[in-house]
Amino acid sequence: MTEQKPRLLPLAGIKVLDFSTLLPGPMASLMLAEAGAEVIKVERPGVGEDLRHYEPKWGRDAVGFALLNRGKKSLALDLKDKRQLSLLEPLLRQTDVVLEQFRPGVMDRLGLGYAALKGFNPRLIYCSISGYGQAGPKSQVVGHDLNYIGDTGLLALNPGRPRRPSVPPVLAADLAGGSYPAVVNILLALLQRQKTGEGCHIDVSMTDNMFMLMSWALGQSLVTGKWPNPGRELLTGGSPRYHLYPAADGRYVAVAALEQKFWGTFCAIIELPAELRDDKADARATIDKVSEIIAARPAAHWKAAFFGKDCCCSVVATLEEAMHEPHFHIRGLFDHTIVNEDGEDLPAIPVAIAPALRVDAQTARSAPALGAHNDELLKR
Repeated sequence: MTEQKPRLLPLAGIKVLDFSTLLPGPMASLMLAEAGAEVIKVERPGVGEDLRHYEPKWGRDAVGFALLNRGKKSLALDLKDKRQLSLLEPLLRQTDVVLEQFRPGVMDRLGLGYAALKGFNPRLIYCSISGYGQAGPKSQVVGHDLNYIGDTGLLALNPGRPRRPSVPPVLAADLAGGSYPAVVNILLALLQRQKTGEGCHIDVSMTDNMFMLMSWALGQSLVTGKWPNPGRELLTGGSPRYHLYPAADGRYVAVAALEQKFWGTFCAIIELPAELRDDKADARATIDKVSEIIAARPAAHWKAAFFGKDCCCSVVATLEEAMHEPHFHIRGLFDHTIVNEDGEDLPAIPVAIAPALRVDAQTARSAPALGAHNDELLKR
């Protein structure tokens, strides 16, 4: 019988010093950890990072902290204390990646900026995530996700009703503008280092990266000279083919029947009058009639009506429903678990790392206690 070889993860042997907090950096370092990197989270002694103290708690820390920091190590050091800071130097000499999320200039003032570190570790890949980038007139402006998407025009594309604006439920700038670009660029830098032997400084601006999410709007505007009207464009609710329709019970039907073949099937299912199926003639009239038809029946009726039909239509699921959807469980999205200090377990956050490239699902991972690895790491 052939003995099975142990899995060699793609980032095995890569050491990451993570100075980031909250969501963008920790999500990025979580993905690196899941691919086999050793991630060392540097935190304030006695306090730790802010996310530890959020609600709800799960054991000693916030559940949000536990979900984002599984499989990492914690090193508690006061970076403003020169004696403690000096303890980091041996680790910094061995580190492959530094990840930080402070306002530009903070790491330089601590003596931990890229220019200082590359002097004794020229192979270092140094990734800085910030709201507005390391340079430019707004580099020192404070903000959060809502500010970043607001500054780029993304929020204005569909802000909701004038008197009842809606706050998007996804932290798009943090994740799509911060975490994912950081991971992609760190991996590219590791590949480049294999060829050149040198590291680099990666400047990730969460605001800059919002523009890539609006390719359709930018292309339309730059070619036609007409800038998008909120809620009136093809992908923002201006078309009956791409729209949310309330059902009789307050649930929503998501219609994304953009192509003619899907639109035709949808129109047949709901028995839309023939004169309204050409939505280019009067899109508003078609939207109003589809709204009237969908509103006459509960969501369960429409779910059954769309079942097995190629029409790109569905009933909007609640988070609870989605968590119990067999499809996601069959695909193994929730096979991974996290464990706390009391031995309790929860499904881990699914991350966008293919199963063949990440930690085995049978390995339960936990988030570290504050400073749990000080002795191990500082003895190296």
